[in-house]
Amino acid sequence: MNHSSSTRYNQWSIMLHWIMFLLIAATFASIELRVLFDKGTPERDAMKMWHFMLGLSVFFLVWLRIVVRVVTTAPPISPEPARWQALLAKIGHLALYVFMIGMPLAGWLILSGEGKTIPFFGLELPALIEPNKSLAHDIEEVHEAVGELGYWLIGLHALAAIIHHHVLKDNTMLRISLIKKQ
Repeated sequence: MNHSSSTRYNQWSIMLHWIMFLLIAATFASIELRVLFDKGTPERDAMKMWHFMLGLSVFFLVWLRIVVRVVTTAPPISPEPARWQALLAKIGHLALYVFMIGMPLAGWLILSGEGKTIPFFGLELPALIEPNKSLAHDIEEVHEAVGELGYWLIGLHALAAIIHHHVLKDNTMLRISLIKKQ
């Protein structure tokens, strides 16, 4: 799919990166915007349902993204970054993958523990655990805290890309850009 001599990620990696970005942004937006509506209203319930379905979309697509990442090679960063920067990038990317798997999984566990249906675009996914409201509450507390950390994680990822592009002036951001530089 991709050769190590390429200066850009393959089209699948680029497409999945930006689709995941949009899905994660929409997942955050749907849960944040729910507060515009009164509790118990159909609009608020719809926002929560969209939060669940978009989050589960992230969960399912991240596995495809991992497969694409494993079977392809990343284009080199030019000029090559310092080892400590490469290590921080690996840690940051690992944290993002854990986030993209863990958060939707936690949401699925929360709904399962609350004994609620797990909606997914017209389907009802199976519960992962037996109803247990206490456990669901505990998982929800962690889910919300990690969600707050997610803002920082995503923000740091974007900030690193901007620093690479504008300060370090390397090709990090160009490798994943939707627009090919001529």
